Amino acid sequence: MTMTDTLIFAPYILPMTETPVVLRDYALHIRQREIIDIIPQEKAQSIAHAQRVSLPNHVLMPGLINLHGHSAMTLLRGYADDLVLMDWLNQHIWPAEGQFADGAFVYDGTLIAMAEMIRGGTTTINDMYFFHADVAKAALRMGMRTFVGASVLEFPNRYAQNADEYIEKALQAQADFLGEDLVRFVLAPHAPYTVSDQTFRKIVDLAEKDDFLIHCHIHETQDEISGSLKEYNMRPLQRLDRLGLLSDRLIAAHMVHLTEEEIELTAQRKVAVAHNPSSNMKLASGCAPVQKLLNAGVCVGIGTDGAASNNKLDMFAETRLAALIAKGFSGCPTDLKAYDALKSATILGAQALHMEDKIGSLEAGKWADIIAVDLGEIETQPLFDPISHLVYAADRSQVSDVWINGQRVLQQRHLIPMEMDELKNIAHQWQKKMRP
Repeated sequence: MTMTDTLIFAPYILPMTETPVVLRDYALHIRQREIIDIIPQEKAQSIAHAQRVSLPNHVLMPGLINLHGHSAMTLLRGYADDLVLMDWLNQHIWPAEGQFADGAFVYDGTLIAMAEMIRGGTTTINDMYFFHADVAKAALRMGMRTFVGASVLEFPNRYAQNADEYIEKALQAQADFLGEDLVRFVLAPHAPYTVSDQTFRKIVDLAEKDDFLIHCHIHETQDEISGSLKEYNMRPLQRLDRLGLLSDRLIAAHMVHLTEEEIELTAQRKVAVAHNPSSNMKLASGCAPVQKLLNAGVCVGIGTDGAASNNKLDMFAETRLAALIAKGFSGCPTDLKAYDALKSATILGAQALHMEDKIGSLEAGKWADIIAVDLGEIETQPLFDPISHLVYAADRSQVSDVWINGQRVLQQRHLIPMEMDELKNIAHQWQKKMRP
């Protein structure tokens, strides 16, 4: 036993095992970055030489996994709203990025996003943006587990001039951060309408050669599908399958418009899906057939998308909305039950990232990515079922404490890696610079 041991006492622990289990009056024992055990509190009291953390009204659960986001775009929060996707991109977001998105923009925007996510119980982000090294540096500054999605496009921006240069810079950035526990790199071709066949083939070959995951927007809107039919005489998913992209390496963001055959193909190829309910609703893209995907055996995680198209990076809100709209669209109140929604926000996200042996549930031997949610306030009383409250009643403001990789990064709502006033000042400076 060493003084790096920590015992966290709480009335409820939700391990996120395959079937719903709530452990009552247990303690979580962690050492450095690893969960050692989950034991009854009476037994834990006899363990000497350990720091003790008492959370008398809380449920402990694995940190939430945001399976699709664009962290740096937090600096574009509220910059352009109430628009269709292509108008939003072409007329507002891409021009703003062309003017402002450099390394400093990405670093600062990512810091702000990660502060927001940590305070909301998110411990892992599967990101997608440019200036990859700056995303990684922000992750290490904030202590957040980050999959740095290295965006690839055919057209130039302030980061690269063409697809080959985007890929080259991704590989260099990955090499610069080898060995970092919290940072991994993912190849992120933007979308079928912004990436050529040749580039997709190159990405598939590189992923297989160097063991990369792939992260891509797919079937987000009907316009995307119509454009593909016009240009390629086939739907995007069919085209990507012919190019070899569909495999268990792929995390497909959105997947809103799918036929029954495409759902089956997604399952056969073991593609994971990142469901983004708020962004899909706000951009009027539609609603992904989540229950049908799950029934077919597809791994479905949950994402926030970026703050420019969602306006908040709130995985509790996303999980609740995912459960509600699944029922509302199907007319079946048993679709995406509360525990299934929590699985999508935790262990299924870990599975999509090929990290289910390390994160996504609270089990001995896994890494200590843990959040504590205070269910003692009036908004979550009476308390019959913690699982129900976590999805349908609690919100991100009730997240009191967060550990990532065994390090406490939020303590009683106080963010430890950076002062909030410093982050607010950074945001205000960018607001002055970018004011439309």
